[in-house]
Amino acid sequence: MTDETTGLTLAPHAVQRTVRDTGDILLTSRVPLDPVVEHTGVWLETWARETPEAVYLAERSGEGWRALGYGEVLDRVKAIAAALAARGLDASTPVLIMSGNSVDHALLSFAAQWAGVPTVPLAEQYSLIEEAHFRLQYAIAKTKPAMAFVDDAGRYAKALALPDLDGIEIVASRTAGAPRPVTPFAELLRGDASVDLDALHAKVGPDTVAKILFTSGSSSDPKGVLTTQRMMCANQAQMASVLPFMKERKQRIVDWLPWNHVFGGSHNVNMMLMHGGALYIDDGKPTKALFGRTVANVTDKAGTVAFNVPVGFSMLVHEMEHDRALREAYFRDLDMIFYAGASLPQDVWTRLEDMAREVRGRLPLMISSWGLTETAPANVMVHEPIGRSGVIGVPLPGVEVKLLPDAEMRCEIRVKGPNVMPGYLNDPEKTAQAFDAEGFFISGDAVRFVDAEDPDRGLRFDGRVSEDFKLLTGTWVQAGKLRLDALEALRGLVQDVVICGHDRDDIGLFIFPRPDRLTGDNRSEGAVIDAHLQAEIHHILRKMARAASGSARRIARAIILAEPPSVKDGEITDKGSLNTRRIIARRADLLERLYDNNDPALIRV
Repeated sequence: MTDETTGLTLAPHAVQRTVRDTGDILLTSRVPLDPVVEHTGVWLETWARETPEAVYLAERSGEGWRALGYGEVLDRVKAIAAALAARGLDASTPVLIMSGNSVDHALLSFAAQWAGVPTVPLAEQYSLIEEAHFRLQYAIAKTKPAMAFVDDAGRYAKALALPDLDGIEIVASRTAGAPRPVTPFAELLRGDASVDLDALHAKVGPDTVAKILFTSGSSSDPKGVLTTQRMMCANQAQMASVLPFMKERKQRIVDWLPWNHVFGGSHNVNMMLMHGGALYIDDGKPTKALFGRTVANVTDKAGTVAFNVPVGFSMLVHEMEHDRALREAYFRDLDMIFYAGASLPQDVWTRLEDMAREVRGRLPLMISSWGLTETAPANVMVHEPIGRSGVIGVPLPGVEVKLLPDAEMRCEIRVKGPNVMPGYLNDPEKTAQAFDAEGFFISGDAVRFVDAEDPDRGLRFDGRVSEDFKLLTGTWVQAGKLRLDALEALRGLVQDVVICGHDRDDIGLFIFPRPDRLTGDNRSEGAVIDAHLQAEIHHILRKMARAASGSARRIARAIILAEPPSVKDGEITDKGSLNTRRIIARRADLLERLYDNNDPALIRV
């Protein structure tokens, strides 16, 4: 149906709910699932045949863009696939990708998929930051690649010099400055006429592993998620089923989201490929140093759909407040705004709506979703206008959601469907632990109904069940939800917080402050004593405490940490999130100070 608010063709929310005798709740979609292709090569061949000149991949090249049409992409993918096969690469010899998003990265990834060779895209920080090399070394040992790729050998020289890469062919787009022999990427583009590429490609099917994506490792070593062609292709069909407007015109995105994550690398890359759209690689990021690049790229080649994390949208809104050219370019042709990774602040949502009305007279579709690396990623999604932030949506077609409610109707969410992984790389024990007796993937996340009487209103995220803990009184603390509340209340003062209190009398807070809020070097053995900042935080936490309904929601104490989270010591995951268990374990002395009522660094609420 055509939605009156957005003018887009959308499938309305239509949820089937079944309540079992056990109290478990099953949710499915009544929307039919679109046909699912066998592998991503079907999409590439289709658009190379139907629209060979249409741009699929583009990246910055000086003041302009290096752009490749679908026909040229397919030709290069086939050549590289033949070169990989001629080297003997197969399903057991992955290609490690050490650098970030680029056209060559995409060509190599699709060529490997064409030949049935898995790729292992890693966060570029693993290679660029020496303190994070242990993550790179872990991935090499775990996956045993036959080839490793970087876009610039000189920039990645320190990582390429690691002995862990001995015996692995190194391929680089730019070879200058390499600390060891490397193969120019251009050599792969020559292909190999001796390879029967058609016979090789015919072996690729739904169960072929396309890539190995590593989880963030927030509670243990990162796990390698075996991502099959079925998972990726089914997930795109699921989303196309509920967003039919995506099929009605060729879409375009200008996107920075990293391809070692499932959001950028599977969700966005494949969405453009499925629909014959264009992917312009944004070489900026939502950071102080690189956001100017994003502004320039979006102003030059604004998308028809926009994907981002909340911090990215927040920075865009702030910039668009005083940059009319950016504002008009961004909204002029925009069908949809999609956020994920965290809840979008409502004030940011409202300003996006106001600006859209100003520029184009009506609203784009503004939605979110919920998913995981293990589910390719989307399981539930908003696909109708809802007017506010915080809702993650309803089950996608083909996904079965199982909810395990507690007495307060907070539900642990588990999922089953063709988009769910077969398991973790070489880890049958963790694979078995990841699924329940009925084959549902155990996410560890919690949700609530927006309206318990109307499942079509959708679900909202409610933290991580696995982060919950008990106070000494036996009271359960929903740590994930409380952390989000604290971050919202302390916004502008803190970079992040960690909820503490397992087997303690009350809840405590580790605070990582914003550096610009510290007025001097007032460190005290790992803590900060800053009277002004402590007073500001104390005032806010007292307001939170007065509004709390019990000990499980009341933060009673806090301490400001002097040292930021350490990449080297595993306190930050590759997604930039905090590894809370490692932080608490590594800073055990500060945890004791947090619960010492006489410590001068303590903020007692």
